[in-house]
Amino acid sequence: MNNDQLSGLVALKIVAEKKSFTIAARTLGVTPSAISQIIKNLEGRIGVALLSRTTRSLSLTEAGEQFLNQTTPALNQIFNAFETIGDYAKRPTGLLRINMPRLAYHSFLSSVIKSFNENYPEVTVEFYFEDGKSDVVEGGFDAGIRLSDILAKDMVAIKLFGPVHFVAAASPEYLDKMGRPKHPKDLLSHKCIPIRLGTRLYDRWEFEQKGKEFEVHVKGPLIFNDSVLMIDAAVDGLGIIYTAEDALQEKVKSGELEIILEKYKSSSTGYYLYYPKVSQVLPKLRVFIDPNYHFLVQLFFIITS
Repeated sequence: MNNDQLSGLVALKIVAEKKSFTIAARTLGVTPSAISQIIKNLEGRIGVALLSRTTRSLSLTEAGEQFLNQTTPALNQIFNAFETIGDYAKRPTGLLRINMPRLAYHSFLSSVIKSFNENYPEVTVEFYFEDGKSDVVEGGFDAGIRLSDILAKDMVAIKLFGPVHFVAAASPEYLDKMGRPKHPKDLLSHKCIPIRLGTRLYDRWEFEQKGKEFEVHVKGPLIFNDSVLMIDAAVDGLGIIYTAEDALQEKVKSGELEIILEKYKSSSTGYYLYYPKVSQVLPKLRVFIDPNYHFLVQLFFIITS
């Protein structure tokens, strides 16, 4: 079916319902003569008259009535689809898929997602936890959350929070047994637990001293690709880890972990929410990213309080 046939079918349906070329033309935003020509073209393609016209009235021919009876269910499905899909542009609804590191959820988002669900009950939020760099378009995600250093390019990026400080930490038991490093270079004689994010192994830990950055190439008996399990391994006394300071707050308060080399900690500008450049952001994502909406406003006050 080409565009002319579809246009003729829609015009025929409305003319038959309204019993008027004028009203049908007003409904479709065209002239009555245009409606008449569209239907004539359709009749020419089919090879049979669909409307019986006089100066005072019009009605469907037998062929026209049979034709509409067969095509109307499909047309109604199309119209309903347009109406349903229009809801996505009018109000927050549907499935919102967010790709993000697990630590970012534990540290910042878990405290506000309940309120987001209560305010936007028609939005289902799916969190997909992935520590490495991710292509949100290829993965079918609406948006992602990443640190600035692995932020995907060619995306719209909105800063959520930061800066984020990175520190080394270990269990008190490990440090009592193996000693507490005085300088980052002392890590070379310790069991360090690096993490692999995607294809990249983060075994070159970054530190700062007097405004200058430097790296220490660490080694150890374990490598993880899950930041939460990596932290658990440090709690178990298996070695020293390097991660965002905010992610360790609860473990440090409970005495399970101890931050070391704190004066050498490095910083990132922070976490960003990023999404593809599109002409129109759907409401389900807009309420998640727009500072004027509930979610980020509440998140800001939690982080800064």
